[in-house]
Amino acid sequence: MFFETFLGTWWAWVILGFALGVLEVIVPGFIFLGFAIGAVVTGVLVGIGIPAGPTALILIFAVVSVVSWLVLRRVVGVRDGQVKVWDRDINDNP
Repeated sequence: MFFETFLGTWWAWVILGFALGVLEVIVPGFIFLGFAIGAVVTGVLVGIGIPAGPTALILIFAVVSVVSWLVLRRVVGVRDGQVKVWDRDINDNP
């Protein structure tokens, strides 16, 4: 009962989103930012009154998180030439 009430509260989703955003600042790599966007979007949808049960809210969170993560990966992900490939070990004699 508490879990369903907690999922149906808009500010809980927004706080989760901001907490994941802070975690993204601490652990960089655009891993948690997609989940943060998903949580905030879910919180906004609950806040404007989208009627959905706990299962639908988790599904909305998951879909929005994956889509936003994929978009972020495409926009700010690894660029061509950004990865350094080492073909010689530093300890090898020339």
